[in-house]
Amino acid sequence: MRRHPEDVAEDLHLYDPEEAKLYSCQTDFRAGGKLELIYEKIISRRTIRKYKPKPVPRETLIRCVDAARLSPSGANLQPLKYIIVDDEHLLKEVFSATRWAGYLPDYGPSEEEMPRAYIVILLDKTIRRTPGHDAGIAAMSISMVAYDEGLGSCILGAIDRARLRKILRVPEHLDVLLLVALGYPAEKPVLDEVRDGDIKYWLDENGVLHVPKRPLEEVLRWNRYE
Repeated sequence: MRRHPEDVAEDLHLYDPEEAKLYSCQTDFRAGGKLELIYEKIISRRTIRKYKPKPVPRETLIRCVDAARLSPSGANLQPLKYIIVDDEHLLKEVFSATRWAGYLPDYGPSEEEMPRAYIVILLDKTIRRTPGHDAGIAAMSISMVAYDEGLGSCILGAIDRARLRKILRVPEHLDVLLLVALGYPAEKPVLDEVRDGDIKYWLDENGVLHVPKRPLEEVLRWNRYE
């Protein structure tokens, strides 16, 4: 059972006992009237780099941050802070501090296709000097909640952190770690097989982005590696 967005917005620090249902091994996503397992959601999510010019509801953005807040944290220190960016002027400024699609330099979004929201993940150095794995875990939580809400996302590390600090007025005790770009998808990337060891994503003749993934037998071992 989801908390009402207004309740989340008014008091993010309260724990709702009904949230225990979120820890079930499966969630009723009701995609096409069918029950989808969390596993199926995870394997079907793809990174989205092009977005429709449609605003993202603030209650959805709050749920994304709330999911990140409740995600695992090393030693339970919880050193991460978040900035939600959805102001039209700031969206353009933040967009100018990002780099996209390293394997396809000409494929990044135009200004018309830019994200319609960002969640900035920050490290509070008064709590912990390094983020450990917390930022990656939080970014994935944000991305999956967004996907459940019909949004696409892209976790961005290729960013101008000094410029973002200035744009977003980030104080010195906080480090900018990652951006999660969000919006309604304007593209449909597809999963593909790695061929001849080439993991670079590529465009076909119809402009569809193909994303190669290594096969399970290449990455999995049981009990010992050799």
